[in-house]
Amino acid sequence: MTKARSPRRPRPHDHDAGGDPTLLAGKAAVRERVWEALDEPGIARFPKPGGRIPNFVGAEAAARRLAETDEWRAAATVKANPDSPQWPVRQRALADGKVLFMAVPRLAEEHPFFLLDPAELDVDARSASSIKGASRHGRPVDVDALEPVDLVVAGCVAVDEAGARLGKGGGFSDLELAIATEAGLVGERTVVVTTVHGRQLLPARSIPTTGHDLHVDLVVTPDRVLRCPRPTRWQPPSLRWDELTAEKIAAIPLLQRLRP
Repeated sequence: MTKARSPRRPRPHDHDAGGDPTLLAGKAAVRERVWEALDEPGIARFPKPGGRIPNFVGAEAAARRLAETDEWRAAATVKANPDSPQWPVRQRALADGKVLFMAVPRLAEEHPFFLLDPAELDVDARSASSIKGASRHGRPVDVDALEPVDLVVAGCVAVDEAGARLGKGGGFSDLELAIATEAGLVGERTVVVTTVHGRQLLPARSIPTTGHDLHVDLVVTPDRVLRCPRPTRWQPPSLRWDELTAEKIAAIPLLQRLRP
């Protein structure tokens, strides 16, 4: 009798990550705990949270709460991640007349961002702000076509009360912000926000970090808004070529062009 094969588990997103192996292992352990905690009816939506930026119940309420903040009202230009839980935020940005830059998933194209200008769209904000809608109705652009960004929306697997963020492990949010910073599009006044389920918000110092990891200034759940002061030694993100593996650089055309 032939033994049935078990399904092959996809490679983790941090398979091509560089840096301290102990730190990477610590982050991976936190991710697994959070994914497990979210994998319950009434908390996570389809698909299952494991290996993803979790699509959580209450994403729309969190987007509405974010839109009530002074930081949101002051922003004219927004850069957002392309993941499903932040779709309501992207939709709200366009509905509120904000110019939206949306990263191409995994920065995998020659033009790694979509530009969505409400003044140029001929479809509703919801249709334009989905991943498929952005690729259809947005304008693919390179970094040099972006405008200075007032507010950055980053998806999270987890974030702690000190503003330490944990993504899927691929490092794309950090890369996007580092590239935008070096291009002069993101600076000290740019606000970084995330929307999460309450179970994704952990106590301070729960997430292992380095000095150059992305700091979140504003954490919004369906029930609360938390402002996280920046660390004393906070520095804007920068490209750390010594921690980028050859595999990572080969997968992202923009990094190949920028490589010194």
